[in-house]
Amino acid sequence: MRLIGVDVGGTFTDLVYADTEAGETAVHKVSTTPDDPSRGVVAGLMALCDKYGIPRETIDVVFHGTTIATNAILEHDGAVTGMITTGGYRDILHIGRHQRPQHYSIMQDIPWQDRPLVKRRHRKTVTERLVPPKGEVLEPLDEAGVRQAVRELKEAGVQAIAICFLFSYLDAAHEARAMEIVREEYPECFATTSSSVSPQFREFERFTTTAMNAFVGPKVRNYVTRLEAEIESSGFKADLRIMASNGGVATPSMVAERPVLTLLSGPAAGVIGGDWAGGLSGRRNLITFDIGGTSADIGIVTQGGFGEATARDTWIAGFPVLVPMIDVHTIGAGGGSIAFVDQAGAFKVGPRSAGAVPGPAAYGRGGNRATVTDANVVLGRLDRGNFLGGSMSLDEVAARRVIGELARELGMTDREAAEGVITVINANMANAIRSRTVQKGIDPRDYALVAFGGAGPLHGAEVADMLGIPEVIVPPHPGITSAVGLLISDLRYDAIRTSFQVSGAADLARINADFAAMAKELAGRFTADGVDLKNVTFERRGDLRYVGQGYELKVPIPDGPIDGKVLAEVFETFHEVHRREYGHHFADSGIEIVNLRLIGAASAAKIAKPTAGTAKSLDAAKVREGTGTFRVGGKLADYPTTFYRRDLLPVGERIPGPAIVLQMDSTTVVPPQYSFEADAAGNLIIRKNDA
Repeated sequence: MRLIGVDVGGTFTDLVYADTEAGETAVHKVSTTPDDPSRGVVAGLMALCDKYGIPRETIDVVFHGTTIATNAILEHDGAVTGMITTGGYRDILHIGRHQRPQHYSIMQDIPWQDRPLVKRRHRKTVTERLVPPKGEVLEPLDEAGVRQAVRELKEAGVQAIAICFLFSYLDAAHEARAMEIVREEYPECFATTSSSVSPQFREFERFTTTAMNAFVGPKVRNYVTRLEAEIESSGFKADLRIMASNGGVATPSMVAERPVLTLLSGPAAGVIGGDWAGGLSGRRNLITFDIGGTSADIGIVTQGGFGEATARDTWIAGFPVLVPMIDVHTIGAGGGSIAFVDQAGAFKVGPRSAGAVPGPAAYGRGGNRATVTDANVVLGRLDRGNFLGGSMSLDEVAARRVIGELARELGMTDREAAEGVITVINANMANAIRSRTVQKGIDPRDYALVAFGGAGPLHGAEVADMLGIPEVIVPPHPGITSAVGLLISDLRYDAIRTSFQVSGAADLARINADFAAMAKELAGRFTADGVDLKNVTFERRGDLRYVGQGYELKVPIPDGPIDGKVLAEVFETFHEVHRREYGHHFADSGIEIVNLRLIGAASAAKIAKPTAGTAKSLDAAKVREGTGTFRVGGKLADYPTTFYRRDLLPVGERIPGPAIVLQMDSTTVVPPQYSFEADAAGNLIIRKNDA
C-alpha cells in the first residue's frame, strides 16, 4: 500500500510517504497555514507527490494528525453550545467538584466558571430520571419538554446541543430519544449525547466532556468534510484516517461525530512514533520528547507500554476530559517560544510563541521578538544554508538583531543572552519531564530520551544531562516522527460500561453480558468502516479500586468467560498494580470494579524499517568545520565544531562532539563531552563520554 502521514504543527506541517510493499519512504515539510490548516495539508500532499514523482491517484490512505479540536478549546473558539439535562442539575457544569486548580488561592482562574463551554442561559432542564444501580425508570422522559427546549435553543442561535442526563450511562434510552427529537426539530444543529461520548459515572467530567464534544463539533465536522473534498478534488483517491488521542486512528465519520476523541491527536502520534524509533534500537523504557515550534510533548513508555491518562489527571485547558487518551504532558516550549523580561524583571522563555506567522526573526517573515530558534542561530547550532535541506535560508542578521536587543535589556553579551535563552527553555523542559517521572516514582536514569520534532534533537542532549539520562536516541527522521507514528497506528475504537461490582458479591452474568454487548458494539463500528472482523483483535480491561477509594487503576482482564477463578486472578493483578503504582497494597480490603473496557484494533499496513547510511568513511559525511558556543563546567566558550550530513554517516563508528548533524527535517546538536554514532537501525545514539 501507498500511505502518507500528515501531522500539523504550530509552525510546520510534516509529511511522510511510505510504500509498504517496495519499502520506500520519503519526507517533506511545508509551512502550516494557521487560518485554515487544510490548505497546508493539501499543499503538502501535492508538493510531496510532485517532488518525488508519485502519482496522486496511487495513494491508498492519508493519515492525519489534527489540532483543530485542541486549538478550539485552547483558544475558546468553538460553537455557541446549548445543553439539555435532567431537572435540578442545570448547574453541574458550573459547580464542578470541590477540587480547584489551586487549592488555597482565592484569586484564581476556574475555567468552567470563568469561561464556560455552555452559558447558563443555554442550559435547559427536562423531567426524566433513572435510578442506580440498574437504571430503572423513576420518571419517564418529558418529550414535550425536550421539544420545547430545542425550540428555545434554536431561537437563541445555539449551533450545537449536548444532551446529558443524570444516569444515562446505565441506560441510554432517554438520551437517544432526546437526540431523535433534536434531529426532528433542528436537523442542521450538531447534537451529541453523553452516553455516546463517555458512558461512565462522574457527572461533572461526563457532562464537561460531552459539552466539549458539542463545543468543537461544528468546527471539526466542517474541517474534516472540507479536507476530504479538497483531497479528492486535488486528484487523490485515498481514504482519510484521523489520529485519535487513544493511539489509534478513526474514520472521518467517527471523528465528525465525536471530535473530542482527537484532542491529543498529534501528540499521541508522537508517542507512538517515538516508541517505534526506540524499538528499532531495542530500547523498551523511553521518554518521548517532541519539540515543535510552539510546544513540547512528553510521553512515558515503560516496557513497550504507553501510559494512559486517568480521570484524575486528564485535563485540557483546565477542563476535565473523560475519554481514552495516551498520557501526554504538553508545555509551551518550542523553537518559536519568545524570550522576554517580564514586568517584575524576571527573564522568561515561553509559553508565548511566534508560531508559523511571523515566526522567529531568523525565518525572515517579519518576526521581531527573540525566540529559541534565533538563540540557536546565534550560538552556531543551526546552519543558515542547510535549514530544511537547503530549501529555506535562515536570516542570521535578523536573529542577531533580536538577540542583541534582548541582551541589552538583560545587561549581557549577545552570546550570553542566547545561551541564557537555551538554558531557561531546557530547564523548563527538564522540569516538565521530572513532573512525569520523578514525581510519579519513575527514575529517568533508567530510561532513554527519544528526541524528535523539529527542535527535539537540538535540545535533547542538554536536557538529558540535566536529568542524568544516559542516552539520547534521535530517530531516522526526527522532524516528522509524529507523522511516522500515524503510519504505524491501527484503526482503534474503545467501549466502556460502568459496572460497580464488589469482590465477594460480583454479578458474573452481568459482567459477561457487558463484555458481549461491547464486543457487538465495536464489531458494528468496524463493519461500518469496511473492516473484516477477522483482522480485529480485542483487549479487555477493568477500572478497579479498593472500596472507599476515589480513583481507579486499569487492570487487564483475560479473554473468555469470566468466572470466580478468573475474577480472583484479576483481583490479584490489581493488588500488584496498586503496589507497583503506590508502593503498597491492601490484601484484605474489598475491591470494586468501577468500569469495564473493551478495546478493538484492526491492524493496517506499516511503514518499513529504515536503512542505515552506506558511507565507508567519516570524511564522506563531513560538510564543514565551524564554531559552536557551549557552556561546559560553568564556562561559556566557543568550540571547534564539525558539521555532518546524517545520510552519509558510517554505521557503528563512535564520533566525538561537539558536532552538528544536518538533515532535511531537523538538526542534531552533540555538545562537548558527548559522542554519537549512527546505529544499524537508522537511529543516532548520543551518550556522554564518561557514561
